[in-house]
Amino acid sequence: MRIPAHSVCTAIRDDIVSGVYERGSRLTEEVLARRYGVSRVPVREALRTLESEGFVVTRRHAGACVAEPTDQEAADLLEIRMLLEPLGAARAAQRRSDAHLKVLRGLVRLGQERVRRGEGEDLRSLGGWFHETLAQASGSPALIALLTQLRHKIAWMYAVEQPVRPADSWAEHGALVDAVARRDTERARAIAAQHAERAAAAHRLRRTERQGRPEGAPRVRTSQHPVNIAGARH
Repeated sequence: MRIPAHSVCTAIRDDIVSGVYERGSRLTEEVLARRYGVSRVPVREALRTLESEGFVVTRRHAGACVAEPTDQEAADLLEIRMLLEPLGAARAAQRRSDAHLKVLRGLVRLGQERVRRGEGEDLRSLGGWFHETLAQASGSPALIALLTQLRHKIAWMYAVEQPVRPADSWAEHGALVDAVARRDTERARAIAAQHAERAAAAHRLRRTERQGRPEGAPRVRTSQHPVNIAGARH
């Protein structure tokens, strides 16, 4: 059975974001194919997609490598997100379905319940799910794709500290859902802008960890995303 290239792409991207492949590491088709238990064809297609997304670069005499974004490029991403997320929230207020609203409200209830109980372990994943659902509610495939790519890149470039007052963050989520439910586009836009600006302050740039290794030697940890479990090698 041929493994779809998009599945391979997702697996490689997830491993880049989680740090399995360090920035600057070489990504050879043969090694990746063995690692994920697939042929070289979907790997080649996946690398082309990841290059178009900015996660991979092709270097002369080296081939495909994990990109090494500058601090300015990373800072630009947060600024772009602060522009796009309010737009996404306003579109969600216009176009959301009852199903989107039900999921958003459920996530807010879960998040606020976790905060009350002092159970902060999965607040970050709940927050990610919330923002993903909000983007989906915008009904704009182009905007959804941009916001999704931004989330991946920001997760790759930044370590995010938990908010000092998580209750405030989830209160903002609740207020945002209320505005979306009322189809109040301007209120949704304003709350999303405020939330994105506050969240940006919690981001700290990740630094590559090259100390103690020969120059050019990649740091590769165990992948958590085999595509073809039966054929994947770790």
